[in-house]
Amino acid sequence: MASASRGALAALGALAAAGAASAVWGIGIERQLFTVRRHVVRMLEPGSTPIRILHISDAHMAPWQHRKQRWMARLAALRPDLVVSTGDALGHSEGLAGVRAALSPLRGVPGVYVHGSNDLWGPGPRNPFRYFRGPSERTPKAVRLDTEALDAFLTDDLGWSSVDNGAATLSVRGGEVRVFGVGDAHHGLDDVPASLDALASQPDAPLTFGVMHAPYRRVLDDFTDAGADFLFAGHTHGGQVRVPFYGALVANCDIPLRQARGLSTWTHRGRITPLNVSAGLGHSIYAPVRFACRPEASLITLAPRA
Repeated sequence: MASASRGALAALGALAAAGAASAVWGIGIERQLFTVRRHVVRMLEPGSTPIRILHISDAHMAPWQHRKQRWMARLAALRPDLVVSTGDALGHSEGLAGVRAALSPLRGVPGVYVHGSNDLWGPGPRNPFRYFRGPSERTPKAVRLDTEALDAFLTDDLGWSSVDNGAATLSVRGGEVRVFGVGDAHHGLDDVPASLDALASQPDAPLTFGVMHAPYRRVLDDFTDAGADFLFAGHTHGGQVRVPFYGALVANCDIPLRQARGLSTWTHRGRITPLNVSAGLGHSIYAPVRFACRPEASLITLAPRA
């Protein structure tokens, strides 16, 4: 009996030690291990010039996050031809100064963006276990953020175009690219009809991209039907805490968990479209942890077909 008790205590001690080590890793180390995920997608016409797309998302920037700001500022060294930002750049009422420091080196690079809800309202504390019950709801007493100042920086300073329930045509590597997008579907801010009307007003172009913050199935289906050649999304944080060899436990939307992070394809009515869901660069200031899910930006190279 004594031997069994000692064995149980040893097992509990080992479990507690593993939990403590995981917490130290996820809170103190991994959330600072920023990485660039690189993908090559061969979808251009033979002989076309490759296009390098920098996909950033979910920085959830707070003013004291200087390490993240410096790392993001160095992304300009990747020399992207286009930047796609899928929202939640802000994560604090004073986060814009950090966003400026992080993104100013990309000034002059063609770019498009949509907003996530944390670009509109500040985050609030919440029980993380509630995510297992379904997509989260907005905190009732959320602080309204200065979205107009964020827009002014992104459009007037960086020269990017908002496609939040709209569309734009950009010149990228000497060719035209149409981009259309929606607001944050997680809070019902998506207006697909308005986005498609805006797309219809754009001139024809060889490539059409669909951009969203939250990759809900209804938006992915509609954008695939509308002829998007590539889909970009964020919001999921890749699950933020993943189980090794299993993957995400939650996605905070209705996308299949296996597609909560990375490059995959979306199929609807027989049409197959590449989809990149960024795991994002940050986290809520009330949930400062990442486990088996490093913060990331994506560099996607569109290359000619063989």
